[in-house]
Amino acid sequence: MTDDNRDDPTTAAVTSSQIEVPQELAVGLLGAVDANLRTLETQLPADIHVRGNRITLRGLPADVAASERVIAELVRVVRGGTTLTPDLVRQGLSILASRESETPADVLSLDILSRRGKVIRPKTLNQKRYVDAIDKNTIVFGLGPAGTGKTYLAMAKAVQALQSKEVSRIILTRPAVEAGERLGFLPGTLHQKIDPYLRPLYDALHDMMDPEAIPKLMESGVIEVAPLAYMRGRTLNDAFIILDEAQNTTTEQMKMFLTRLGFGAKIVVTGDTTQVDLPGGAQSGLRAAARILDGIDDIHFANLTSADVVRHRLVADIVDAYGRAEEQAGNRADRRAGMRQSGGRGR
Repeated sequence: MTDDNRDDPTTAAVTSSQIEVPQELAVGLLGAVDANLRTLETQLPADIHVRGNRITLRGLPADVAASERVIAELVRVVRGGTTLTPDLVRQGLSILASRESETPADVLSLDILSRRGKVIRPKTLNQKRYVDAIDKNTIVFGLGPAGTGKTYLAMAKAVQALQSKEVSRIILTRPAVEAGERLGFLPGTLHQKIDPYLRPLYDALHDMMDPEAIPKLMESGVIEVAPLAYMRGRTLNDAFIILDEAQNTTTEQMKMFLTRLGFGAKIVVTGDTTQVDLPGGAQSGLRAAARILDGIDDIHFANLTSADVVRHRLVADIVDAYGRAEEQAGNRADRRAGMRQSGGRGR
């Protein structure tokens, strides 16, 4: 329902619209103690007022129409069983603003795993496309900064594949850059030395599976967590294989790992090319792979950005700030190099 005030020329373009939300969905839409409503009040282009399950939107026609679409999409999300939060409201608005074919309901209602009431699902459009790429391709590279869900979503897809018997085992690996010289000076067994590098993978497993079952699955070889060096010389069949922190592989290590691919296997490689810790300026195998393997059928490169960070909102700001600083440093270095070259020509 709309009404236009045509008497006052300053408000002639203002319109209003009322939406009746089904009573059983209204609480889910508005959130606990109206937390989602407060987010909508700050994010929607139109003014929003709620009385019971009736929502009134007021503003310019285009703003009201855009806000109506947001409310309709968020109602779809709630109807699909997703618990809406302020963060998901913001993600829904971001998805709509992208003007892509996917809707918030397409993205935010895609359940991967559910355990003890906790559901793992993509929260951004790029995350959804990453998950879809894992379903469709044999080898997927997940590239992006910290907090974008690269490894966590890959782990969820691995556990899902194991539970649905698409694979018979999960293999999780990371390069331990210091596993040679520097770790050798630490006390303890080899397992104790490399454990800190593999701990994030164990933590993710415990989020997704019954903790009591994990030791048994590891003892039987159904789940294997090991340093990258342990992959050499093997052929990995019927397995879901994840290589994490792949920016710290050398080109030779990356080639070695990818050629372990066996029949019925799937590989996901995750990493952040801005966080390379290789000694001596060695080239990152992840960067090389992005160049060498680009365009090969059944190999997909999924790129996530700071907009896909799903940790504390400050993480995205931190990633962007460091990115700007590195770009400025690079520009300064280019200018200095140009000045040296011009000075040399002058002599």
